[in-house]
Amino acid sequence: MVKKQEHEIPLTSFRIEDDFWSYFQKLVTDVVIPYQEQILNDELPDVEKSHAIENFRIAAGKSDGEYYGMVFQDSDVAKWLEAVAYSLTLNPNPELEKRADDIIELIGQAQQEDGYLNTYFTVKEPEHRWQNLHDCHELYCAGHMIEAAVAWYESTGKTNLLDIMCRMADHIDNRFGKGKVRGIPGHEEIELALLRLYRATGEERYLHLSQYFIDERGTQPDYFEEEEKNRGWHFWSKDGSDKNYAQNYAPVREQDHATGHSVRAMYLYTAMADLAGEIHDESLWQACLRLFDSTVNRQMYLTGGIGSSVHGEAFTVDYDLPNDTIYAETCASIGLVFFARRMLELKPDRRFSDVMERALYNGVLSGMQHDGKRFFYVNPLEVIPGLSGVQPEYKHVIPKRPKWYACACCPPNVSRLLTSLSAYAWGESVGQNDKAPSPAGSENEAAASTDTCDTVYSHLYIGGTFTSKAGGGVTIRTETGYPWDGAVCYTVTPDSAASEFTLAVRIPGWCRDFLVSLNGQVLDTNSLDLRDGYLYVNRSWTNGDQLKLSFDMPVRRVYANPLVREDAGCVALMRGPLVYCLEQEDNGPQLQTVRLPKDSILTAENASDPVLGSYTAVRATALRLTPGDDLYSDEPPKAEETVLHAVPYYLWGNRSEGEMRVWIPEV
Repeated sequence: MVKKQEHEIPLTSFRIEDDFWSYFQKLVTDVVIPYQEQILNDELPDVEKSHAIENFRIAAGKSDGEYYGMVFQDSDVAKWLEAVAYSLTLNPNPELEKRADDIIELIGQAQQEDGYLNTYFTVKEPEHRWQNLHDCHELYCAGHMIEAAVAWYESTGKTNLLDIMCRMADHIDNRFGKGKVRGIPGHEEIELALLRLYRATGEERYLHLSQYFIDERGTQPDYFEEEEKNRGWHFWSKDGSDKNYAQNYAPVREQDHATGHSVRAMYLYTAMADLAGEIHDESLWQACLRLFDSTVNRQMYLTGGIGSSVHGEAFTVDYDLPNDTIYAETCASIGLVFFARRMLELKPDRRFSDVMERALYNGVLSGMQHDGKRFFYVNPLEVIPGLSGVQPEYKHVIPKRPKWYACACCPPNVSRLLTSLSAYAWGESVGQNDKAPSPAGSENEAAASTDTCDTVYSHLYIGGTFTSKAGGGVTIRTETGYPWDGAVCYTVTPDSAASEFTLAVRIPGWCRDFLVSLNGQVLDTNSLDLRDGYLYVNRSWTNGDQLKLSFDMPVRRVYANPLVREDAGCVALMRGPLVYCLEQEDNGPQLQTVRLPKDSILTAENASDPVLGSYTAVRATALRLTPGDDLYSDEPPKAEETVLHAVPYYLWGNRSEGEMRVWIPEV
């Protein structure tokens, strides 16, 4: 029976001090959070209006006016508050904390006597509360505010927002469930939030309510069809009979392919994985495995982007991954990180941590400008001036990051993920078996359950100091230049003279050659304990013990499955976890004329740019076809030699506006 192999660790257990990631965390705390606060308060005149905090003032009776924004505008404030909570664990800021407390007080004043909290329906359409779960996202907004409440409580110890959202959760629980009003959310989120609330409070009703929403999805009669027939009014007139769009095509334990709105799918699958571990549900775990496989092995872009169609921000069919009309919403990659992390808690396996790493370094970071003040909603793998952002079928593929959006779900989502990054780098199982669980009912199950060992898992290579309960208490210091070089050093300092535990370190799937040394002695790779892509080192650790890894990091040519028709005959470049791309800024226009010879040598070189900072570039000798005057010709185009300069994908679009492409025709 499936069970969690890891305990959740507090954010304060890992203090990040890393040349790569510390830049982004400092950027969010010092620039992005204050910038987003100004936008939420409508203080920047040249930015898309938010009105999100003003909506709470109106709902609280503190201001006159009309509701403005999307029906889920409350969630922007919730995600911003969650990011603030995490930021306070990185950098205490009494002034920011006070301003957040003031907003929380305002949220409490906007709450109705029965616990209901949603500014749209309080201000604009109170008569329609809970009548359109498919489109109007009351449960989605509640979920994000619950997550903010838990984060605020865990980071500050304060229960002010937690008390508000427990009242809202109780209101929801009083209404929905078996023997009550039937209902499921159109946009999943409440499910994973209730599980977090359950762990924060110990209140089992929240666990049961989360399970109800998960178990009810996909059952008959179809809830959304029934709701649409009975409510007599519409909001967006979204088709309630589209079972794929809402992941409603079958009960969740029977679902076998990722479908519909990609962000909603990831939030659902994250909750399913979390619940599977919480209640030891093997059938739910098996469904998660199928859905993970469907997502990452048949419907994921090289960058960790998912959701290939603008229509419904959705998955389409297997291997349909267009580069120029792509969607790949930033929130979807963030959701994929959530899903992969929860899967890791159930089974430490490289297939999950590799995907988490891919999405973090590429699909997530590309969603934010390097200065923290512009954001992508859509993350294309090819940009074509005159088409991208202009022609109807390309209108959504904006070639330059906007400052904000009317639908601003992505910017604060990036903020809350980057400020909580510590939760994704490490894991621990204290007093649990570090070996993969035997199949339920097998003769080895009882024996395996008594073979316990404290295990610390290093999922991501991020510099800093991790404090674990393993072995009676231990501190592990990580030093690395990752992702620019492959050297990683772990220095162990036990709380006592010696500490016995297992240090399990991921060996990335992209790595073909690596060296491991313990206290200066190189270990024989053939004798290493490697399981599911993790290196397990068990010993009695003493003060100053060092485990060092060195990953070979050549520039790699990556090829798509031949079933991905858009990438046929093309190659992409990667180094370590980073995807690379060509930009017009470095290579001139008409990038579609570039051809990369199969025998061209690829080199990694240190580079520096006033905007991009220091990074590792990839250079290669290539060919550029010369366009002629004729549209068609019997003669092949002439080719001239050229030198390509590729930059990490996450850095694209920070300089001049122009062409960009990831996949290059190979000859």
